Amino acid sequence: MLRPYNRATDLSFSPFLLRTSASAQVEIYIALRYSYLMAKEITTAEYQALAELRYLIRKFVREGDAVAQTAGLEPQQYLLLLAIRGLPEGEEATIRALADRLALKHHSAVELIDRLESHGYVRRSRSRDDRRRVLVALLPRGEKLLEQVARDRIGELRASGAALVNAISALLENGRPTSGEKRTGRTSKKSKVHRVE
Repeated sequence: MLRPYNRATDLSFSPFLLRTSASAQVEIYIALRYSYLMAKEITTAEYQALAELRYLIRKFVREGDAVAQTAGLEPQQYLLLLAIRGLPEGEEATIRALADRLALKHHSAVELIDRLESHGYVRRSRSRDDRRRVLVALLPRGEKLLEQVARDRIGELRASGAALVNAISALLENGRPTSGEKRTGRTSKKSKVHRVE
């Protein structure tokens, strides 16, 4: 089995490496590490775990969108309210920060905030330190709707989040083969996976 290169211990075992420059040692280390990490083929179990994780995430998001719409919010509106309320400690809810958290362009975040402000869910204000910066704050009406949807989503995660954890754990196991599975890169005849070759 190939193991990762450990510069501290492996240098003493290789006279070649002792005679090479530091930059050459780094290049060798990178090549060995890359080869070790990339040499193994993706197993059927890893494909299955990745597909299961993607399915569970999409299902969770789809159900969350439905709950938000039932509460009277568009999914993006719910996500913006959640981003405001869930910002890390010490980070201000600027339009730029919210756009980054939602992976939106600045102007799209502004439009979304406009809609939320027109419904009385958020309020914009100028920063006291820098008048160019616009801060967004939740209003009680927005907080109430956010709590309603978030309570449902947290309950759903507590009820069925183990499946997500299992899918992630299966991927983080470094793709160890399950009982009897070989690392051939091909699916077994018993597999339910359909491939076109």
